[in-house]
Amino acid sequence: MQRHITGLIAAAAALGMAATLTACGGGEGNDVTLKLVAADYGDSAANTSQKYWDGLTAAYEKDHPGIKIDVTVYPWTSVDAKVKKMVDSGHAPDMAQIGAYADYAAAGKLYPVSDLLNVPTQADFLSQLSDAGEVGQTQYGMPFAASTRLLFYNKKLFKAAGIEPPTNWSQLAADARALKRDGVEIPYALPLGPEEAQAETMIWMLSGGGSYTDDVGSYAIDSKQNIKTFDFLKDDLVGKGLTGPTAPGKLNRAAAFAAFAKGEVGMLNGHPTLMKTAAKKGVDYGTVELPGPDGPAKSTMGVADWMMAFKQNGHRKQIGDFLNYVYDEKNVLDFSREYNLLPVTTSASATMAATRSDAKLWPFLKTLPDAELYPGGKTSWASVSADVKQQIGSAVSSRGNPAAVLGRLQVAASAAESAE
Repeated sequence: MQRHITGLIAAAAALGMAATLTACGGGEGNDVTLKLVAADYGDSAANTSQKYWDGLTAAYEKDHPGIKIDVTVYPWTSVDAKVKKMVDSGHAPDMAQIGAYADYAAAGKLYPVSDLLNVPTQADFLSQLSDAGEVGQTQYGMPFAASTRLLFYNKKLFKAAGIEPPTNWSQLAADARALKRDGVEIPYALPLGPEEAQAETMIWMLSGGGSYTDDVGSYAIDSKQNIKTFDFLKDDLVGKGLTGPTAPGKLNRAAAFAAFAKGEVGMLNGHPTLMKTAAKKGVDYGTVELPGPDGPAKSTMGVADWMMAFKQNGHRKQIGDFLNYVYDEKNVLDFSREYNLLPVTTSASATMAATRSDAKLWPFLKTLPDAELYPGGKTSWASVSADVKQQIGSAVSSRGNPAAVLGRLQVAASAAESAE
């Protein structure tokens, strides 16, 4: 990974020699207030993202008289809807840092990234994240934060049960059985509830060698690999009573994470922010690569959240200048470290990979280059994701039929894709 990152940094540096930084406010007047709506990554008032943005914008405004940055932070449960309401009412913010960009790009409401960022900044994005920010081969979404998924396990519970962390599915099932015999309430937490079922679904699809889409980007939800994966979940985990008292279709990620932090869960798939939650509660945890059918999975799920800039109010140059500042290496690292997330730029990733104090994030950072993201460039993804959230839990229920459920989801996804 280090060679990969170093090469990208060198390329970005070479481009930088020939690039000119975007001028601040040139040609569009002074005394501009830019409106930014952002998501909250904090878990308390003490570390709300509002504090991060207040500090960053104060430093920026000090060196850029005449430009003010007005930032409003909303919880993840409402921020996307808040932005949609603003856009639909004709009052789009200048910038939004939220979960998806494709619908706005397809509607012609966003600036292309090349109209905003200077060449070194745009070239510094990790390549797979830049690609994921494209609609019609033009980048509109700027990755803002990233994470990958690993298998978390409770070291105390594993030691008491006399087991080692699994590397394949049969070992995972055997470990779950051992944990159950030892009295663990939730040997493996499987959150397929509506909060984030699309994520747990994709994690398992990837571990089984499938995904939401095939090699050419078409939906392949009912592929043979995916059906085999959900047959395993239904028959070998859920059907054996190894996923706890709450039906997977009713278990949300937040509840699963909270149970892990209380020491009630033996294993679950998690992202980097779970480390802080578990550590606060005194849980001694470990992480390993996701198990696959015959060994460690070849790929894991990556998630990127997005920054975008709306054209409605103009201010292209001022927005671009501010975003070049936002993506400065120091600022990217500060945000990533504050919220246990992965940097979205090659320069910040290289620094994190070489900094001992960031070692807890190295296992996640290692998996990022090969991680697969949601098909967020598809405008149909929003409806497909919503369908998965509502239906996938039934695939592993006692009366569920994985092939039938995945088949229904595939039919709906293909119809949505055809309508794009």
